Amino acid sequence: MATTRATVAPSLSGAVDRDGVQIHYAVYGEGAPTLLLMPTWSVVHSRIWKAQLGYLARHFRVLTFDGRGNGRSGRPQGPAAYRDQEFVDDAVAVLDATATAQAVVVGLSWGVTWSLQLAAAHPGRVSGIVGIASSSNVKVPRTVRRATDWEGPTATTRAWGKYNRRYWLGGGYDDFIAFFFSQMFSEAHCTKQIEDAAGWAHETTAAVIADATAGMHGYGGIESVPIERACARVRCPVLLVHGTDDRISPPSVGQRLADLTGGSLVLLEGTGHGPPARQPVKVNHLISDFAERFGPVPPVSPRWTAAHRRPRRVLYLSSPIGLGHARRDLAIADALRKHHPDVEISWLAQPPVTGVLRAAGELVHPASGWLASEVAHIDHEAGEHDLHAFQAIRRMDEILVHNFMVFDDVVRDGTFDLVVGDEAWDIDHHLHENPELKRFAFAWMTDFVGWIPMPDGGAAEVALTADYNAEMIEQRERFHRVRDRSIFVGSPEDVVPMSFGPGLPGIREWTEANFDFAGYVTGFDPADVADRGRLRAELGYREDRPLCVVTVGGSGVGAPLLRRILDAVPLARRAVADLQVLLVTGPRIDPAALPRRRGVSVRGMVPELYRHLAAADLAVVQGGLTTCMELTASSRPFIYVPLRHHFEQNFHVRHRLERYGAGQCMEYEQVCDPDALAAAMAAGLGRTVHYRPVETDGAARAAALLAELI
Repeated sequence: MATTRATVAPSLSGAVDRDGVQIHYAVYGEGAPTLLLMPTWSVVHSRIWKAQLGYLARHFRVLTFDGRGNGRSGRPQGPAAYRDQEFVDDAVAVLDATATAQAVVVGLSWGVTWSLQLAAAHPGRVSGIVGIASSSNVKVPRTVRRATDWEGPTATTRAWGKYNRRYWLGGGYDDFIAFFFSQMFSEAHCTKQIEDAAGWAHETTAAVIADATAGMHGYGGIESVPIERACARVRCPVLLVHGTDDRISPPSVGQRLADLTGGSLVLLEGTGHGPPARQPVKVNHLISDFAERFGPVPPVSPRWTAAHRRPRRVLYLSSPIGLGHARRDLAIADALRKHHPDVEISWLAQPPVTGVLRAAGELVHPASGWLASEVAHIDHEAGEHDLHAFQAIRRMDEILVHNFMVFDDVVRDGTFDLVVGDEAWDIDHHLHENPELKRFAFAWMTDFVGWIPMPDGGAAEVALTADYNAEMIEQRERFHRVRDRSIFVGSPEDVVPMSFGPGLPGIREWTEANFDFAGYVTGFDPADVADRGRLRAELGYREDRPLCVVTVGGSGVGAPLLRRILDAVPLARRAVADLQVLLVTGPRIDPAALPRRRGVSVRGMVPELYRHLAAADLAVVQGGLTTCMELTASSRPFIYVPLRHHFEQNFHVRHRLERYGAGQCMEYEQVCDPDALAAAMAAGLGRTVHYRPVETDGAARAAALLAELI
């Protein structure tokens, strides 16, 4: 499994030694006030706040530290090392080490207990408290979980009978962790949150967590100070946030702490014990709105425009995963301007898409610089011509939250008639999770529908993809109004005739019922490149020398394939002596890092690459839809090599290409044999092809569907 990358890097990190225990901390952002995100039970570390950090650090200065017992902090032995007072003193040490005079303190679960004790003991250091899913020893009726014998022999290992020191130390820790996080994330569709938390729990040991549990709860003779004493001494404002479906700590705990501190309580209906992970957008807004009370007064906009005087404005989001989105989106935007010549289009986008947009003279919204890189994440996830696309996007959850919060800031501050999201997964998902944030018409655009398991993923991947598909189907049924238009870039026959999963509808049938179909959008007119002789002359290619164009898209995933092709070129040139090869690396692969071969011209970015593809006698490409469909539209022979474990390339794209009768598919294992690849290249050069014609009016049809929404 790939190691998940953090979305934001700290501006400062370090460790403070407190009585021989290293406490690791990190500082993010520069705004005011400072927020201290407290640790929770040592079963997880500060990554529990990953969905908050990116957003909060853009607005405030944020401190985190790994609680003793996990992460990069020390793991002392014995329950006494994990008493409440130790965590309070660790927090003070971190405040001192970072020269933080005062902070708004944010706690989760038992971290709320430590936040209240910190405010009680050091009132000058805490300006306010946000307590989420509070867990403490406060006296309230508890019915959500049954009390168990912590120390003695277990009468049962079912349910909360697993909460037992001897069971953990005797080999039952993994079983308990799986159960505990299933209770913490009680909502449907929480597989990623449970997986994350269980992973963090296995970065420490059962013995450490047994000690930490005893220290928190006062087991084994450890003194447990009633939280009521601390609450009586808290003088700062307090906001408590609690889920009504919390199966770890009942909402009555939050209510009681609000009563004891004079604070306010926000109940999250239907939410469990992990709101920062399961409801990150709502939690981010609650924390931010509370913290703003302690910072500078935000400026008031000096100008407001009456609705009838406002220009038509569109915010366009174009996915950076594949440069093909940029070309088709530019074509659609140009067609949209024919319907509304006065429309103002702003683009919220990332590199490498921003380079294409700026070259076309488009307006890139300044907030684009705040976006976290999806392409860097994809490069990090990739192996040798191997990208488990479903898991890569699943592990992109932190980036999706971060980028949605950027989007949310943009639409809060701007007046947009329409938002267009071309495979903007972050916007579509979180708008359905938070439909009250929709203030505009919203159009969703995609060229595939449905997560599909790879065969070697077995039953586990079948269940995961079905769960993700079921969530999407449920969102659409419940909040159909979120998308004012769903546009499929293609025809109904381009949708795979498969199922969303066990007990779920067929993908094609569901898509036909829920989408409008624009036809494919190439971004160019095939008639403009039909005269290959003229085209080759314009591009500087000799007519008497066969041309092979090699390209692997806009990410860094294609480097291994380029090397394999370069290994085959000398053999191909023996069969075709005058063969000339243009090898295009794209924006994220350094041309200088590739070996040189006679007859090969290596270039990075090539403007209007589709023209070079149309001029070629053969192309060898990755299995991405855009490049393959450009070759199909230009009626050129090509070999395509789908990325291993890339469900879209192996199922969705391959199905579409087979419908058009286009291209020759080769598996990467075949390409690794230079003789086999060279033979395929020699055989494919100049081959006469007869593909199904590609639609030429897709951009106009998509634009007409969008124009109705402005």
